[in-house]
Amino acid sequence: MPPCAEAPSAAGASLWRHRDFRRYLTGQAASVAGSSITQMALPVLAVLHLDATTAQVAWLAVLGQLPPALLALHAGALADRHSKRGQMITGDLVSAAALATVPVAAAVGTLTLTQLMIVAVVQGAAGVLHDAAAISLLPSLVERSLIQRGNSRVGALFAISATAGSHLGAALTALLGPARAVLGDVASYLISAVCTARIQTAEPARTRPESRRLRAEIGEGLRYVRGDDRLWTLTLVNAAISFALGLLNTLWALYLLRSLAMSATAFGVVLGVGALGAAAGALTAPALGRRFGPGPMMLTALAITPVTQLPLLLATPGLAWQITIGAALFLQLACAGAAGTTQRSIRQIITTAGMQARMQAVSTWLTSGARPVAALLAGGLGTWIGVRPTLTAGTLLLLVPLVLLGRSPLRALRQMPDPPAAAAPPPALRTSPPAVPAPAFPDDGVRHERSLGGDAL
Repeated sequence: MPPCAEAPSAAGASLWRHRDFRRYLTGQAASVAGSSITQMALPVLAVLHLDATTAQVAWLAVLGQLPPALLALHAGALADRHSKRGQMITGDLVSAAALATVPVAAAVGTLTLTQLMIVAVVQGAAGVLHDAAAISLLPSLVERSLIQRGNSRVGALFAISATAGSHLGAALTALLGPARAVLGDVASYLISAVCTARIQTAEPARTRPESRRLRAEIGEGLRYVRGDDRLWTLTLVNAAISFALGLLNTLWALYLLRSLAMSATAFGVVLGVGALGAAAGALTAPALGRRFGPGPMMLTALAITPVTQLPLLLATPGLAWQITIGAALFLQLACAGAAGTTQRSIRQIITTAGMQARMQAVSTWLTSGARPVAALLAGGLGTWIGVRPTLTAGTLLLLVPLVLLGRSPLRALRQMPDPPAAAAPPPALRTSPPAVPAPAFPDDGVRHERSLGGDAL
């Protein structure tokens, strides 16, 4: 994991020369790499070492996804009220402590699925606190005209970090076992906390008294998103695709590891190849948005996504199908990287500074709320009709977000929208001209996920 690098104090024209942006990026990229280690190790630990059933795998997914659904709105209101950096650091430290119990319990022979479920709940609660603040912190680090460039670099580096984490997770799982491999994620949380603590850019002044009831601020955020057709449409699309992918992702690892007899090493390689697609999509998002328009580009990405699921449904055990699934995942995540970077940039550009965290929290709340329902449905359908038919149903559900966006005026959006008139650039970058014209981050959460889910579109 890279340390937080120092840079000259004067911000240059390049985002890479902006020290606080680099610190933010380094900390979050380390966290993403660590998450990929856990995403690689935990399914192996649950399925192959603790003999988890289909229903138990589904419950593990449900419990991990429940805290964002219950706490996202509160986390967003807290992030707009208090220090975003302080909330990020708290979330990192709690997550590190929770995950550290897994290798300790495994070492003394007491690790159970129940403990994994408790860890999933604690980590999920800490993660939603961190992510609500982290996603909304970026617009205070860079001026509005640089947001799409910033999101593009964030998305690309996160995808590369996820690739490195997947390969590292596969290696650590093979060498140390899945339980001890989780220590890599513990270290990533600590690096993220240190880097966040070193960010010096002042956050926007908070104009609301802290004595105001949190419920009132949550309601204000809900009305704000519902009152803007662009924000509301993108939020509904996110929720719809999150539900479909929640159904798919719950059984994805189980299907590959058990039904298709994929080894843990091959599983990690497939995840890594897919993450390279996310990097490619994120890097090309600004150029694609300028050439084709943000709306048509996002619509095309949604149309391609169901097609990328077909190799998974048709596959049989064997190297050739493993390669095909990896290529399909590369394409799927390329669509996710391009569309996700663009939609998040649109929402951040058009949202006022004091509503950034609550705007994001509304999206996270709806997308996260869809996942536990989808995971429960996946467990029930997987037990009742089988894993492959359940994956087929999830693929068909991927057509719903395509219809939602296709019926919206956003489908014809030809350029990035203008920011609110009152938006002012942060002092650290006020004199930094963009290197490219400024028309056009990860999953409803920052930490990378396997597919388009997690606020990816």
